[in-house]
Amino acid sequence: MKILVTNDDGIYSPGLACLAKVASKFGDVIVMAPDVEQSSMGQAITSGRPISYKTSPIQFEGMEAYRVNGTPADCVALGTYLFENIDLVVSGVNIGSNLGNSAWHSGTLSAARQAVLFGIRGIAFSVSVGETETDFDALSPYVGDAFKEVVDKDEQELLNINFPRNPNGEITWTSLSVRHYDGKMVANKDPMGRQHYWFTVVPIEAEDEDSDRWAIKHEKTSITPLILDLTDKEYLSKMKS
Repeated sequence: MKILVTNDDGIYSPGLACLAKVASKFGDVIVMAPDVEQSSMGQAITSGRPISYKTSPIQFEGMEAYRVNGTPADCVALGTYLFENIDLVVSGVNIGSNLGNSAWHSGTLSAARQAVLFGIRGIAFSVSVGETETDFDALSPYVGDAFKEVVDKDEQELLNINFPRNPNGEITWTSLSVRHYDGKMVANKDPMGRQHYWFTVVPIEAEDEDSDRWAIKHEKTSITPLILDLTDKEYLSKMKS
């Protein structure tokens, strides 16, 4: 199996190194990640300028690794163009969960989704964060267990996998939590006294049972199968009838 590994946190992310090392146990790995952080870029592609790639400034033992001056989706497009017969694209491990409505803007998940648009399986991996740095050495066995859980289930093209900060070892299949979120702007000032703003989202409804948010709250690893088709088929059928 030939596996392309990417992310949205950039080539220097310890989460990328963790995922590449785990993936190398399941196939031949090529790493192609953004040269700078591209978090929350969603499905953005670079169309107004050319993109290029260079050898990674850090070593990934036994793997080809490159940095790209583009988005996560660009990395997948370029990687699948340059390297033939990619069987699987994995993205992450993102430093920060990608649950519920974050599916719309997550660069991590969008990289996996871009792979599916090209007819290749895509799997996104993310981990919740806290006040201290994520211990990826401790997380690595759980990433391996999740990888093992899904690697042979090739009938499902797009998967979104999330780890709690302290996994209890249980893996559960979940739905995407779509309960209401409060998107809000937070005003502040920089050291020069200039006004600036942060956009953030805060869940304002309790998590629905068996959803991805619910699983993470209960320290379970969440695996959510997703599809590309956004059509409201029930409403479409109603209108046609």
